[in-house]
Amino acid sequence: MERDMTKADLITALHKGREDKITKKLVGELIDEVYENMANAIKKDKRFAYPGFGTWTVRNRKARKGRNPQTGEVIKIKASKTVGFKPSVTLKSKL
Repeated sequence: MERDMTKADLITALHKGREDKITKKLVGELIDEVYENMANAIKKDKRFAYPGFGTWTVRNRKARKGRNPQTGEVIKIKASKTVGFKPSVTLKSKL
């Protein structure tokens, strides 16, 4: 069973072969900055597209009823916002 790639694994993969040009710490800071900018774009524009990879969009979830799994009691779940991802055709073809 394979394990999920972690942030540390991503930093190591991006750093490999560039040890003399950039530090792992700087790679980590760049990754953090990329994701921070993506989050800001999604918040501001309600979407972020990266050609050849996919598009992230804000999705609204309606209020609904659910069940407390411990008691079986019916509970109300408030409406909320979430982020959805739609992969590009290019990414899908690589799977």
